[in-house]
Amino acid sequence: MPHLPDVVLWSIPAFVLLTAVEMAAHRLRPDEDAAGCEAKDAATSVSMGLGSLVFDALWKIPVVALSTALYELTPLRVPLLWWTFPLLLLGQDFLYYWQHRGHHVVRILWASHVVHHSSRRFNLTTALRQPWTGVTSWAFYLPMIALGAHPAVVAFCSSISLVYQFWIHTERVGRLPRPFEYVLNTPSHHRVHHASQGGYLDRNFGGVLIVWDRMFGSFAAETDRPVYGLTKNIATHNPLRVATHEYAAIARDLRAARGWPERAGRLFRGPGWQPGPPPAAQGGTVPEPAA
Repeated sequence: MPHLPDVVLWSIPAFVLLTAVEMAAHRLRPDEDAAGCEAKDAATSVSMGLGSLVFDALWKIPVVALSTALYELTPLRVPLLWWTFPLLLLGQDFLYYWQHRGHHVVRILWASHVVHHSSRRFNLTTALRQPWTGVTSWAFYLPMIALGAHPAVVAFCSSISLVYQFWIHTERVGRLPRPFEYVLNTPSHHRVHHASQGGYLDRNFGGVLIVWDRMFGSFAAETDRPVYGLTKNIATHNPLRVATHEYAAIARDLRAARGWPERAGRLFRGPGWQPGPPPAAQGGTVPEPAA
């Protein structure tokens, strides 16, 4: 296996430069309708990003061990060649779509991903607002490893996707020419993804490509100006609370749950799922047992 560069590490200078340019643009040409930048919010996003680097390094130990074990068990091998690399990127992007979609529709996964949506601002620092429990994503890429892709190559493809998605977290780029908007995930598409109003919820899950959303019915074009954040926003800039608030909410709901079916729903149904009322509260009386 050839040595693969750490594309995220090499991209940090570009991240810093682009963020500085965007902040300067907001100051020079403020847009009253834009979410813009705010110092405390940006500091929280940067803190979340730095924290994710630390926790990802810890999660990497079990992830690498399990991924390597699976790779050694499969007899298949996909070499890293000029013609296989685009296919590997395509495969990773396809699995990313389902990983991302899963983290929106399964609450225990959403508890990790909600961190990235917790800002009511939308700018390049928002891209840095990453969860500290990113270990919830790795299982979605096991099919690539089972088919013979080396775990390091899968991680490399994921890093390329992560770097690409940095620049789409901005309001300073409008719509691109139609061919790009049709195929690629763009700032316009990703603004929709971060919006909290009804028609935009759970849309545009793609990483690099938006074609998966078009194929699987989750695409929405940007029409109305997005309102960013959560349907129930959190009023805190404390990184620890940002990282754990949904886990705490799940724990409260589990304690108050009426039985195991409701507990399962609180964990594995959607973030907005609510159990039905008990039988006696459904508009009638509970029938008496037959004599």
